[in-house]
Amino acid sequence: MRRSRWTRALPLLILLAGFGLTLGPAFSVAQAPVKRPLSPDDIFRMKTVSDPQVSPDGAWVAYTVTSLDREADKLQSAVWMVSWAGDRNVRLTNGPSSESTPRWSPDGKYLAFMTSRPAEAKAQIWLLDRRGGEAVPLTDVKGEIDDFVWSPDGRRLALIMKADEDGPGATSDKAADKTPKPIVIDRHQFKRDVLGYVTGSGRDHLYLFDVGTKTLEALTSDKDFEESWPAWSPDGARLAFIASAVDQTVPTGTSDICVVEARAGAAPRKAHAFFNADRQHLAWSPDGRQLAFMHGSELKYQFYGQDHLTVIPATGGEPRDLTAALDRNVWQPEFTPDGSALTFIVEDDQRAYLAKVNVGGGPLERLSDGLAVVTEKTTRGGHLAVAASTDTAATEIYALDGGRLRRLTGQNDDLLAAVRLGAVEDLTCRSADGTEIHGLMIKPPDFEAGRRYPAILWIHGGSNMQDDHALLFDLYPLQMERQLFAARGYVVLAVNYRGSSGRGAAFTQSIFADWGDREVADLLAGVDEAVRKGIADPDRLGIGGWSYGGISTDYVIASDPRFKAAMSGAGSANVFATYGSDQYIHQYETELGPPYRAPDLYQKLSYPLLRADRIRTPTLFMGGEKDFNVPIIGSEQMYQALRALGVPTELVIYPGQFHILTRPSFIRERLDRWAAWFDRYLKSPK
Repeated sequence: MRRSRWTRALPLLILLAGFGLTLGPAFSVAQAPVKRPLSPDDIFRMKTVSDPQVSPDGAWVAYTVTSLDREADKLQSAVWMVSWAGDRNVRLTNGPSSESTPRWSPDGKYLAFMTSRPAEAKAQIWLLDRRGGEAVPLTDVKGEIDDFVWSPDGRRLALIMKADEDGPGATSDKAADKTPKPIVIDRHQFKRDVLGYVTGSGRDHLYLFDVGTKTLEALTSDKDFEESWPAWSPDGARLAFIASAVDQTVPTGTSDICVVEARAGAAPRKAHAFFNADRQHLAWSPDGRQLAFMHGSELKYQFYGQDHLTVIPATGGEPRDLTAALDRNVWQPEFTPDGSALTFIVEDDQRAYLAKVNVGGGPLERLSDGLAVVTEKTTRGGHLAVAASTDTAATEIYALDGGRLRRLTGQNDDLLAAVRLGAVEDLTCRSADGTEIHGLMIKPPDFEAGRRYPAILWIHGGSNMQDDHALLFDLYPLQMERQLFAARGYVVLAVNYRGSSGRGAAFTQSIFADWGDREVADLLAGVDEAVRKGIADPDRLGIGGWSYGGISTDYVIASDPRFKAAMSGAGSANVFATYGSDQYIHQYETELGPPYRAPDLYQKLSYPLLRADRIRTPTLFMGGEKDFNVPIIGSEQMYQALRALGVPTELVIYPGQFHILTRPSFIRERLDRWAAWFDRYLKSPK
C-alpha cells in the first residue's frame, strides 16, 4: 500500500446556487470571454489555497497560497487574509522564501507564520503585527520546528521540534560545520520519504517558548517516544499531546494521549491509548473537561484505516465513539463555542461535507450540501470557514453562512474564466463479482455524443484515497491531470476501486493482503462500462497513475493486454524488492508477514514482474530519484524486464525528487512527456 494523506463568473454563479454555494460581495458577474482549452503552461497560473485560520474576533480568515515559480524553479507560498464579508483580500507576506502555517495570536493583534530566511536556513517562526509594519523573526532555535501553537494568554508557544545534537535550546549557528557524518541506523523503521534515513536523533519533542524572553524549555525528552499535536487547555495550565513509540520491532499500532502541566520539569500523564489515526487532531472542550481526538482501525487494518471521532475525559477514562455508526472517514473535529457539540468533515463517496454531532451522541447533522468537497475547516470567533472545491471551482476559502457555503476568495478566477473544462459525470458499474463500483468520467470540453474517444484510465494512489468532485490545483493526488487529458481530446476514467476510501470500512479493507486482484477487476469494469456506453474506443485505451496508481497500472497491464499505452509513476511490481527498501516495514509485517515466512504470498503479489513476459503494452516508467515511499527500484525493474522483452518502454528518473515532484520544471516536463506518450499510441486506431 502506498499512502502519501487549483472560478468562473456567470456559469459558476448558476452552478454554485444549485449546490448551496454563493459568491461573496466582492465578486461581480462580468461578460464571459471566449474560452480556450486548458494547457500544461497553465500550471504556472494555478494557485493552491489551503490552511484557513479564522481570527479570534471572526473578522478575518488567514490562509496560504502556493504557486509554481517558473523563474526560480521552485514552489512559492505566501500568507494572505480575507475579510469575513469577502470584500477585502490582502497579501500579507512577500518574502524571498516561502511563508506558511499562519496562526493568530489569541488577542488577534499578531499573526505568526513559518519561513526560512535565508532560504537555506532552518524554518523559524516570524511575527507580523496586524496593525502594520514588517514581519520580524520570533524564534532563533537550532532544532527543526515542525509545529507550534499559541498559549491562550499569548505569552508562550508550544513547539514540536527535533532537538539539535548541541541541546534543545541551542540557537542557530550559521557557520556550523557542513561536513557530512555517517548515517547510523538504530531504528526498526529507518526510512521516511523526504526525511530520508531516520535515526535515533531525529525525534520530535515538545517544548515551551517564551515570547517575551525568547527562552526555550523542554517539556518532554523520552528517547523512546516522539510527540505531536500539542493542544493547550483553555486555562493555559496544561498541554495535551500525542506520544508515539518510535522503535516498535513488534508494532502495536497504538499511541498515547498524554497531558502535562505547562511548566518545565512536569511529568506527563497518560490519559488514553488508542489505535493510530491517519488524520489526527486533538481538541479541548471549552470547559477543559474533555478531549476530542481521532482513533483509527485495529493494527491489522491500519493501512486501510477509517478514523472515528472520539471523546474522553481530560483526566482519563472511558472513551466514547461519536461516529461509530457512520462507517465513513472523518477528520478535523472542533468543539462548538458552548461545548455542546463537535463539528468535523466527513468523507463520503466522491464527496466530503461538514457535519455536527452532540457531545452526548446521537444522529449527525449535515452542515453543508451539494457537490462541494470540503478539505479543511477552522472555527473561531463564532465563525466557521473551510477550504472547498467542486468539479469546476478550484479550492478556495468559504464561509459557512446560514447553512450555505459563501465563497470568500477567488485566487483562481482569472485562469478559470479563460479556459473551458470538460464535463464530469458519475460512473457506476458492476465488477466481475457483482460489486457496485463508483467513479467519474471526464469528457473533452467539445465532446460530441455518438462519437467514440480515446480513453485513459487514470488511477488514484493510496490505495486508501478516493477520486472526488474536486478541481484540485495541487501536486497530489493527480486530479488536475484529468482535465488536462480531457483538453487534449481524451475521455478520462477515474474509478474508485476496492481499497479506496469513501465507501465504508469493508470496501476499503477488502484488498487486505490480496493486492492486484479485486482492484484490477474493478478498474477493468469501469473501462468496460465506458466502452458499453459507446464513449470509449476499445482500440484506443490508455492507463496510468502515480504511487498505488502506478502499482495498479503494473497489475492491470500484466493481467489484460487491451491497453495500447501505459504510464506507471512511482510504482512497484516486486514485493520481495520493496521489503526493507521502502518506508512501510510495519505494513509488510502486519499484513503480509516477512518474506522469509510468507514467500508464496510475496510471489503471488509480485506477478507483474514475474509475469512480465505476458505484458504487451508500451509503458512509460518514472519516479523520483530519492523516493523512499515507493523507491525507484520498482520502476527500474519493470523497465529492465520490458526492455529485455522488446516491449516499447522508457524510464524517466527525476534527480533530487522524492515521492511527489516539487520542482516546477520537472512537473511541467512530466506533463509533456505523458501527453507525448499517450498521443503516440492512442491518437489513431492501431
